[in-house]
Amino acid sequence: HVISEAEAKAKAPVAKVVGPTRNVLMAERTALNILSRASGVATAARAAMDVAVEHKWHGKVAGTRKTTPGFGIVEKYALLVGGADTHRMDLSAMVMLKDNHIWSTGSISTSVARARSVCGFSTKIEVECTSQQDAQEAAEAGADVIMLDNYKGEELKKVAKVIKAQHPHVIIEASGGITIDAMPSYFSPDVDIISQGSLTNGYDTLDFSLKVPKPAKFASRPRAN
Repeated sequence: HVISEAEAKAKAPVAKVVGPTRNVLMAERTALNILSRASGVATAARAAMDVAVEHKWHGKVAGTRKTTPGFGIVEKYALLVGGADTHRMDLSAMVMLKDNHIWSTGSISTSVARARSVCGFSTKIEVECTSQQDAQEAAEAGADVIMLDNYKGEELKKVAKVIKAQHPHVIIEASGGITIDAMPSYFSPDVDIISQGSLTNGYDTLDFSLKVPKPAKFASRPRAN
């Protein structure tokens, strides 16, 4: 359910819980913590997707692997609720080759070849690239997804255009400190994904509370606002 700003300010009920009072109160704080954090992720994801829709960009906003240990599956679900993409659900969903993997083998081509020999044809391989030369080598080696990392918007779009022209089937992902305000500078027909670690790492939480029905005698007493 998408809560409007007016509903939030009015503190409108969003759910009703029925059960033994003792059990409800035992679970109260854990449930509210989960709800407040998941709602924070979903709200951030929705805001980012609204920017993409506003600019009529064809691509998708995604989270990253930067999730809270033990809580990642909830944060990934919250991304979906907000309209964004989960990226990988876990490490087995796609091979991601970053600088440490590449440096340990000596080259991008070798890293991709070794990964493919293990993961087979059915698993995608993504390669983190910080130069056009890296991106071209990765695409030629058979990478399915090219992550252009830590680029400024205009520079990234130039590299993405070159790679897409040579390898139209390759998915181009923009990543690396991209804020919601900076997103429009990365929108391009050649950029398919914009991933943001901030969606699940350092997000704001929403404030929820749980209240049992208030007896009439308490309702009539003056309270602090």
